[in-house]
Amino acid sequence: MIEINLSERDFDYEIQALVNSFFPGQKSVVTASGEERKDGGYSEDILLIVNVSLSMKQISVEVVCKDYSLKRTEEVTGTKDWHKNKDKTTHPYRTYYKNVLKKLIFEQLRDIPAEILSAGHSLKRVIPLWGTMTGVRPTKIVMNEMLSGKDVQSVRNELKTTYCCSDEKIELGMNIASKELELLLKHDCENGYSLYIGIPFCPTTCLYCSFTSYPYEKFGYLAEQYLEALEKEIRYLATVYKDKKVTSIYVGGGTPTTLTATQLDTLIKCIKDNFPLELGYEFTIEAGRPDSITKEKLEVMYNHGVRRISVNPQTMQQKTLNLIGRKHTVEQTVEAFRMARKIGFDNINMDLIIGLPGEDENDFSDTLRQIKELNPDSLTIHSLVVKRASRLRSVLDEEERKNACKTDGVLSENDKAAVMEKMLEIGQRFAKSEGYEPYYMYRQKNSAGHFGSSGQENIGYARKGKECIYNILIMEEKQTILAAGAGASTKKKFGEDKVKRCENVKDIISYISRVDEMIERKQSLFED
Repeated sequence: MIEINLSERDFDYEIQALVNSFFPGQKSVVTASGEERKDGGYSEDILLIVNVSLSMKQISVEVVCKDYSLKRTEEVTGTKDWHKNKDKTTHPYRTYYKNVLKKLIFEQLRDIPAEILSAGHSLKRVIPLWGTMTGVRPTKIVMNEMLSGKDVQSVRNELKTTYCCSDEKIELGMNIASKELELLLKHDCENGYSLYIGIPFCPTTCLYCSFTSYPYEKFGYLAEQYLEALEKEIRYLATVYKDKKVTSIYVGGGTPTTLTATQLDTLIKCIKDNFPLELGYEFTIEAGRPDSITKEKLEVMYNHGVRRISVNPQTMQQKTLNLIGRKHTVEQTVEAFRMARKIGFDNINMDLIIGLPGEDENDFSDTLRQIKELNPDSLTIHSLVVKRASRLRSVLDEEERKNACKTDGVLSENDKAAVMEKMLEIGQRFAKSEGYEPYYMYRQKNSAGHFGSSGQENIGYARKGKECIYNILIMEEKQTILAAGAGASTKKKFGEDKVKRCENVKDIISYISRVDEMIERKQSLFED
């Protein structure tokens, strides 16, 4: 257990994420001055204490590990109040203050002598390769630095000195941000908007999934009512920006191809009636699960002008597919992909996940070998995310209890993080050798394992001209994204970097009955 004590409850989320990134697998708890510990204390031994004191003139951080302690203080300008504005928005001085704070914590944790950490307890440290950048969009920082007019070397220096980023991640972040800027300028995204349409149905719910999804076998009877409500919302969204051009439309889920061919046909007709293809937007449908893809559905999409789809195996290891609840075979993935090629799709993406239960570097290398034979146009490599809402979380909880007293053959969180980092490197080498360039990236919490985040990223690779502009827009928040469907989130961009969100209800029955309310929410958002 790691105890984090704050002089006041501010920056607590960022501080905890940074501390966790040094010690994957260790539980941590944050307490602010004047707060009482829940349940009267902790049941586990405190292995490390991090004390943080915030004031107008200085920031101090003390780390205590057994008999070792070290306190450092950093002066700040003190010219302004670092707290959020009254409307809860941030401001430049707060960002400056936060960066000073996080760098101080980073250096304190980095400089604890290794022999202190290993003396008599189980604290195992890794140095986060992304430095103090604990957010999900590290390339957004890079891009904003570029947009501010700084030259490449100045941006590199900023990432090194302010964010303590490693050379390899600096290189990755710079390459992706440069590619993103190139594509954003090409599509004139500043003067457009995009549309996301969510289909929450799936053939089955995968073990690791925490998204809004409903097995079609159980909830398929609601599909027609859902589509009626969805079409009503789509018709409204087509009226929001009469003076702007739609850049991209992305139909995701769930698994959109869980719908029948007739239902899919009806949906796409509605999209085209309200957003004519003549507008020239990028049109993607995430076909997803191979067991939901049929020749008839592919023909419906192709005949309607859809040219970019995803066929997502996640892995080409049958043992893993069985374990994670994907009720399809490797052969079905191959068949669905080749069927799509035969029909004429010339922009097919495939998603893979590293870190799936029971898989190692050899399994992932074999998956890439099989992917190479199919030769997709783009490839997205995700790091496994263990969310609280996923069934995988409870499976790992049980595995942890069983292995609590074992030492042989059980990987620690640090070991798991190291394996995933190797898999990422394998994926990067494969992509480079096959002519794929990284073009977007994001990170999620708990990407390496159970309690902590080692900072592994999800990277989209594509051959030139096959990139998905929507993926960049949703990550970098450089454009308003209108969103329709259960659980969909509309993001209205205003000013340089401000975004307001409008969430739809996640429950499918509630969405059907309350679609008028969802529309009214958006009307209020866009009337502001």
